[in-house]
Amino acid sequence: MFGRVRAWSTRHGKLMDALRVAPLALLCLLPLATYIGAPSSGPMPPFSVPVYLAVSLALLLPLLWRGRPLVVFAVVSLISFGQWLAESGVLPANLAVLVALWSVAYRASFRWSLAAMLVAELGVFLALVQWDTATLGMFTSGSIFVVTVWLTGLYANTRRRYLESLEERAMRAEFERDQQARMAAAAERARIARELHDVVAHNVSVMVVQADGAGYAIDGDPEQARLAVRNISKTGREALAEMRRLVGVLREDESTEYTPQPGLAQLEELVRGAGVPARLQVVGTPAELPEGKQLAVYRIVQEALTNALKHGGPGVRALVELRYSMFELVVRVTDDGRGAAAALASGGHGLVGMRERVTMYGGAVTAGPRAGGGFEVLAKLPMPEARAA
Repeated sequence: MFGRVRAWSTRHGKLMDALRVAPLALLCLLPLATYIGAPSSGPMPPFSVPVYLAVSLALLLPLLWRGRPLVVFAVVSLISFGQWLAESGVLPANLAVLVALWSVAYRASFRWSLAAMLVAELGVFLALVQWDTATLGMFTSGSIFVVTVWLTGLYANTRRRYLESLEERAMRAEFERDQQARMAAAAERARIARELHDVVAHNVSVMVVQADGAGYAIDGDPEQARLAVRNISKTGREALAEMRRLVGVLREDESTEYTPQPGLAQLEELVRGAGVPARLQVVGTPAELPEGKQLAVYRIVQEALTNALKHGGPGVRALVELRYSMFELVVRVTDDGRGAAAALASGGHGLVGMRERVTMYGGAVTAGPRAGGGFEVLAKLPMPEARAA
């Protein structure tokens, strides 16, 4: 509620200034109304009605100038000092000094507000000097009133600065939230790029090998060629489905239900359809792994089999080993292909993607030709219990 009131007052600043001055203006009209209602009591000493109105307006109108509180206080104080020099007495409009004092305490720095308070205290003293029955108690009461107005302005100033700091903090937090969202989106795009690379590189490589085999067998062994074409169709559909799922993440305006990411349960199917003769060997008791780590293992095996298919040469065979222990999971993919003699294509992201995936889970990966021939990819991932320990 108070926030809405503050927002409304901020939007209608001039109207709020007029409302603040209105009570004091009504107070100034009371003596004038009394004089008009009982003119037999004589003129309003020491001013006539026009002079009374002119002095009151001169004291009240500067209060509408909210943007310059120091100038307003100086103008009102000088007019009041001119009244004291003319020994004209105190008018209700002289309370404008206190209103201007509150504005200075509310908007100006502490040293200026302190100086304005001392000037107002001097005004109380000068007003009592011309009073015939002035006492120390009257000065004390006037001083307490001035200091109360001053302290109220200081409190309002502190409160305003606090609210402004909260608003600035909220804007900064909103900016940081948007920046983190952009960073998260960039990281998600990078992840999708790695996933797309793995999907496209593996499935397209399988399709190329199957197409080459179908081309060689189409005349001599039509049944084998037909089987290769069916495998191409199956692999292409799987690749399209996975690519559609990954690209769908980027469509923020659509509500799409995504299929689960591949994991260890799909590893045997991956090995069977790798495009190279390969087998899966599991050593130890399989443990329950997080989905992210299962996806990392799946992509590592997929990338290693793709490299064997692309660079292993004709007749290459591969072995995928998973070794479970209490402390780590070892993923080892070997082939009996060309090994060091294979010319690896430059500019690929497969090995880099494998290292990023394994490093994210605190593991390590090595890849290179084997001493006895062939190629080996070795990845070690710590088990969740081992990392917690």
